[in-house]
Amino acid sequence: MDSPIDLLGGRLWASLFALSHLLLDLLPYSIQMLFRRLYCLVTVATCVSVTHSAPPGFPSSGNGLWYTAPGSVWAQELLPIGNGYLAAMLPGGTSQESTQLNIESLWSGGPFQDPTYNGGNSMPSQQTQLAEDMQSIRQTIFSSPNGTINNIEEIMADAGAYGSYAGAGYLLATLDTSGVVTNYGRWLDLDEAVSRTTWSQGGATFLRETFCSHPLQACVQYVNSTAKTLPSLTYAYSVDAETGLPVPNVTCFDNSTLSIRNYVYNPGMLYEILVQVEAPGGSVSCSVVPGSTTPNATLTVTGASDAWITWVGDTNYDMAAGNTAANYSFQGPDPHSTLVALLSSAGLVSKTYSSILEQHIADYNSIISPFSLSLGQTPDLDTPTDQIVASYQTYVGNAYLEWVVFNYGRYLLTSSARGTLPANLQGKWADGSSNAWGADYHSNINIQMNYWFAEMSNMNVVGPLFDYFENTWAPRGAYTAWVLYNISSGWVTHDEMNIFGHTGMKLSGNSAQWADYPESNAWMMIHAWDHFDYTNDVTWWKAQGWPLVKAVASFHLEKLIEDLHFNDSTLVTAPCNSPEQVPITFGCAHAQQLIWQLFNAIEKGFAAAGDTDTEFLDAVLAKREQMDKGLRIGWWGQLQEWKVDMDSPTDTHRHLSHLIGLYPGYAIASYSPVLQGGLTVNGTFMNYTKEQVLTAAETSLLHRGNGTGPDADSGWEKVWRAAGWAQLGNESEYYKELTYAIERNFASNLFDLYTPGSTVFQIDANFGFPAAVLHGLLQAPDVANINVPLQVTLLPALPPTWSSGEIKGARIRGGITLDFAWSGGKLTSAVFTVDNDVAGRERDVVVNSGGRVVGQFRSNAGSLVNLSF
Repeated sequence: MDSPIDLLGGRLWASLFALSHLLLDLLPYSIQMLFRRLYCLVTVATCVSVTHSAPPGFPSSGNGLWYTAPGSVWAQELLPIGNGYLAAMLPGGTSQESTQLNIESLWSGGPFQDPTYNGGNSMPSQQTQLAEDMQSIRQTIFSSPNGTINNIEEIMADAGAYGSYAGAGYLLATLDTSGVVTNYGRWLDLDEAVSRTTWSQGGATFLRETFCSHPLQACVQYVNSTAKTLPSLTYAYSVDAETGLPVPNVTCFDNSTLSIRNYVYNPGMLYEILVQVEAPGGSVSCSVVPGSTTPNATLTVTGASDAWITWVGDTNYDMAAGNTAANYSFQGPDPHSTLVALLSSAGLVSKTYSSILEQHIADYNSIISPFSLSLGQTPDLDTPTDQIVASYQTYVGNAYLEWVVFNYGRYLLTSSARGTLPANLQGKWADGSSNAWGADYHSNINIQMNYWFAEMSNMNVVGPLFDYFENTWAPRGAYTAWVLYNISSGWVTHDEMNIFGHTGMKLSGNSAQWADYPESNAWMMIHAWDHFDYTNDVTWWKAQGWPLVKAVASFHLEKLIEDLHFNDSTLVTAPCNSPEQVPITFGCAHAQQLIWQLFNAIEKGFAAAGDTDTEFLDAVLAKREQMDKGLRIGWWGQLQEWKVDMDSPTDTHRHLSHLIGLYPGYAIASYSPVLQGGLTVNGTFMNYTKEQVLTAAETSLLHRGNGTGPDADSGWEKVWRAAGWAQLGNESEYYKELTYAIERNFASNLFDLYTPGSTVFQIDANFGFPAAVLHGLLQAPDVANINVPLQVTLLPALPPTWSSGEIKGARIRGGITLDFAWSGGKLTSAVFTVDNDVAGRERDVVVNSGGRVVGQFRSNAGSLVNLSF
């Protein structure tokens, strides 16, 4: 069976067509459509006629993406489906559909590739020398005139077999059809999480639909036609277009099932995929492909009225085997028996296709439907999504497209976050055996941004995130804390994390700017705290949340040291890098703000955890009082990124690390002179007001630029800036940044591209965009302790494009659900419903809108507060 690349005449043709697609946006729409027709002529179909309205079955609300031609460029045009365990990318072919597959745990590297892999850590025998090196580094930093050091390579370690998330090959479905293709349309239904393609050919109309079912841990692809029977249908598997994968063994498990077994690398992780076909009224056969150098087979369907395949896949990875008891092997059993059990489960064997589809839609809606957003949009059912994107303009905007992008982010998170592993740098979608940044878990903004909007938009998807920390970060992170930092309490990680417990500080030349980040654990524990603060789930907090948070706080409790540069008796981190900035110094604002928030979470969560270790609590409170809070105003009015005043007003660095307390944190947004004020600057005692701190943050944000600089031009930096401007109540800059991200970084399939027009997909802006949209409509930042009223602000940065709208089912801290609406740019109603069980964590809530207080209440269990305007 030819692969999609073979059908193009080899890799040269594939490259030429991919390049030509990058130039399409430069051409008029009519020329683009002519090109696409020519493309169809040399690929799978003979020709595709162009439709001028959304395909039949596309949601009347407009909640989806639709196109008039198949896709060819993976990162820009294919459409994603997934259930967390499995994922796939679909071009929307006609006579042949080439579905690119993913299995969430399919990684190269780690102990599967190198049995000596140790998570990028130094050896136990090096611990004493590392402790001496650490002390020397700190002394050098403190004694330096500018509080910096050139490098810290002596305490870093080689990453070893770090690995990469990998694609899992292509499933090729071929219909024996020919002739002109007309009435073509493909779309992704965001109401149902189903990808569909329809076309007419040879006197019949065809429909293909594909989805991944979370309850069944399987993906399904269905095809039917208006003809009495389908043409002959063949299914095959290929890795020809999946760069870097070894040749697989494809055999007949039985007469209706393909077994695909392969390794991601040799040596490396084993994976298996089982593909089973159902064909009512027809015959099914599995045949060995003659003349193959390795075992190969195909499935054939004839005489069926309709047909569907179900595929399941897994690896021999086991997250629970990432500890000392398992020698950090991460090795699990051969996946074969598990996959056979999935295919033979009652959920598949006893159900019709329609019931499987209905179950999938119901499950998807159980995650999506508790929350809804309207931006007053008018659906555009006459213009394909790629053309809406192509005509989109910064600041002009388009409420409909922005609403779709928001919903798309929720779809992508639902489709990637509910497996065993959390959503990674590309969700769960990856092509080839090696992906940008390994499609890993970068932990200085990226994995955090993936989940910023989950709690507020009422999505029950965060459980695997905390399981991942517990099983892959904490066990070896405890060793890293000891061997690298000489700390025997808690655990630590750094910026780059794989699925094999890579907890070390990654050496790659003078790489401290991104590798020296032991605050990654602290930032992620803010997410653990937030989950409890939003849900009041005491059972979870006691069992998982609190042990994680306490262990990380224990580490930082020991790591803070006295500032011997300014000698102001404060406690600081050293050495530290503000994420991905060059200076290696001490007292980085980002680290200080994060650790302060972490220590607050200890105080706020202590009672609910049922912990009796008051000595630990007292130590946290004492060091929180003594630590530098990371808030200083510098020489050009900026909020300093480092304790030493060395910020440049021309620095447009992609990260906003020192503004973490503005968003997503609260050290700036909820600044209190009583709790955070009081510091010595050049021998003078100062106590900033909140207005001074916010003004300094605004100055820093303004000078940081619009997210297009010499260092990067990514989508995530733009949506982070948008959220920062929203927190400052600057509607104009907020909407400018938000819309700039779409125009510059979002492809025609609405994937976020790392740089405009590239084929490097990075999903964080797909998730950061919904978070930024929410932050322009609803803000309820955390506070230092529960006795401080929660300030809820409605419509803090409402752009004129969204002059009317509604949110239902939003969640805010304290176990409170919020519905509110607005019209003509003004708030019209707001209803707060407090959960029946608030775990004894009642609090005062102040509601603000339009610069004034519009309501206040006590969050007593079960209370309902209705505000009208």
